[in-house]
Amino acid sequence: MKPPLFEYLRPSSLEEAITARAANDYTAVLAGGQSLIPTMNFRIANPTVLIDISRIESLKKYSIEENEVIIGAMVRQRDIELSNSIFVVNPLIRETLEHVAHVPIRSRGTVAGSLAHADAAAELPALLLATGGSVVAKNISGSRVIEANSLFQFHMTTTLSHDEIITEVRIPSLKPGSGWAFKEFTRRHGDYAIAGIAVIINMSSEGLCEDISLAACGIAARALRLETSEEILRGTNLDNGLIKEAAMSATEYVTAADDTHASTQFRKHVLMTLLQRAIATAKSRTSKV
Repeated sequence: MKPPLFEYLRPSSLEEAITARAANDYTAVLAGGQSLIPTMNFRIANPTVLIDISRIESLKKYSIEENEVIIGAMVRQRDIELSNSIFVVNPLIRETLEHVAHVPIRSRGTVAGSLAHADAAAELPALLLATGGSVVAKNISGSRVIEANSLFQFHMTTTLSHDEIITEVRIPSLKPGSGWAFKEFTRRHGDYAIAGIAVIINMSSEGLCEDISLAACGIAARALRLETSEEILRGTNLDNGLIKEAAMSATEYVTAADDTHASTQFRKHVLMTLLQRAIATAKSRTSKV
């Protein structure tokens, strides 16, 4: 299929892009295009103006500053995946990205673009939620920071206003001694997740779980933090019985309807299994502080 007619703009500065975004009621921002173009071809997205930000040099940088990784809106997923400096401060980023589609797609797709697209089964929204990350969005009035737990509203729907552009993604570094894991189940490698789970664990010197973060994708209309399961495990020694209890509790978050890929009941079973495996992996990677 082909997309409907649209006007194509390719600004060379962020200011030009923001001005174009504000001047038109229904625009779309093109970065990597790996999600946007297919939705346009299927007429799911029908922008009248397409703003290509690939020429904006200021958006092509990433850095590690203080306790977070800062990723510009035009930075490719593959560049972040292969960055050893980013792996050192937050190895969960690489482990999550390895599950995103295939290498050719990650070589074109951007981190910011995937978050703006906000597919409920995509891996990167779960990563942002698990790490407590955020995005910086800018329009002609200025910029604002949107925390992960305030960004995702529904499938392919965010709290970004129609005139805003994500300029950077901020993902916190992991605390020293943290354990991490990302696991998902798909019909084929590279498919969207039937269920996926990101885990971060911090253990105390007494062997108790000081903090835990659990975020899932593929199970509801948006990526979710599994807060009830976190509460069950926080402050405990993460024994198998408690982990199983937390996994059972997590099934309450599964609201995705039966579809051609999986039933709701199957997704619950998959999430339970993944959560237990991911917590075990993350726990094995922790070091007591």
